Amino acid sequence: MLLALCSANPSKRKPYTPCKNLVFYYHDIIYNGVNAANATSSIVAARQGANLTKLATQFHFGDIVVFDDPITLDNNLHSTPIGRAQGLYVYDGKNIFTAWFSLALVFNGPHHQGTITLAGADPTLQKTRTLTVTGGTGDFFMHRGIATL
Repeated sequence: MLLALCSANPSKRKPYTPCKNLVFYYHDIIYNGVNAANATSSIVAARQGANLTKLATQFHFGDIVVFDDPITLDNNLHSTPIGRAQGLYVYDGKNIFTAWFSLALVFNGPHHQGTITLAGADPTLQKTRTLTVTGGTGDFFMHRGIATL
């Protein structure tokens, strides 16, 4: 995930330039009924009669997933984590794979301390997606912008 953040000062209008560019990866491993030791996310609500350990319908409409995923600086799951991606997503498309995300990126490493809050639609089948940065704390206090997945 590439994250571009920008803070705007309303008294001085300048051309848009990102204030920070961060590149990092979060690793989501959904619980499938047998991988409890490695899972970082789980379906916590599904339509009545759905199998909660396996994604039940073609587009998973109505399933709610909660996650606590490690964030790393590279695409290696076993790299040292620099933080956690914590939140939930809801599969909200009846006829297409899509979800709505609400999450906080919680950084606790030596380079950054604080959180970045994200929310928005995630059309899962698109190669590039964007979520809105709605705020932050610590090093990311009051940040706004977009996160590119």
